[in-house]
Amino acid sequence: MKQKVIVFLPAHNEEESIEEVINKVPRTFHPQIRVEILVIDDGSSDKTVEVAKRAGADYIYSHTTNKGLGASVREGLNQSYKLGADIAVMIDADNEYPAWEIPELIQPILEGSFDYVMGSRFLGTIDGMRIHRRLGNYCFTFLQSILLRKWIFDGQSGMRAFSSQAIEHAEIIHDYNYAQVLTLNLVRKGFRVKEIPITYQVRSKGQSFIKFRAYLTSVLPAIVKEVSRRHKKVEINLKPMKDRSTAGKKAN
Repeated sequence: MKQKVIVFLPAHNEEESIEEVINKVPRTFHPQIRVEILVIDDGSSDKTVEVAKRAGADYIYSHTTNKGLGASVREGLNQSYKLGADIAVMIDADNEYPAWEIPELIQPILEGSFDYVMGSRFLGTIDGMRIHRRLGNYCFTFLQSILLRKWIFDGQSGMRAFSSQAIEHAEIIHDYNYAQVLTLNLVRKGFRVKEIPITYQVRSKGQSFIKFRAYLTSVLPAIVKEVSRRHKKVEINLKPMKDRSTAGKKAN
């Protein structure tokens, strides 16, 4: 039986870039893997949904209002679980991240070595990233590393892959963003995290939703809240994906 990979794209007013991102997602890189694309439309007021359908998105889930990136990623994981994904891949719809490198991103999960893989710009390339964004990334990633007692290079990456267990157990406790709390949540539950180098390219279309002041006032309290929560360790399935039974998987 083929393994199902759901690639989900959180998108808010990304009509200029989402078609290119969808077209770059590799669909047939392995005979035992079926790739499907899910767009989480976060209340877009432009033609994001229309363009995504034209580009070949398999599923589109729309919020009636703009809820935030954290809410969109949460919904992407929830919908991936409902669709029976063996692996979920999150990638931003702004064309900054290399969709064509998805096969390398999911390989550690296919091998059964890791459960949660982040594409790292700082292990790969960060050409063109503005200095204030670099500094912000360094600061928040350093904070994550301290809290996790594990060195992380790119805690804000918008390209991540999740095993079926990580999909099921991931929690995002606030709507504005997801980056720090999601990693804290999964690692503290015992999921094995890995970073691999990716090719970063500066956004050329549209605008980032991130505002520095709002980021500080929203993300820092959420980090404190996540760290203060108690989590039970999850019993991790250590078998490679090809050896795993699909028994017990939620029906589509």
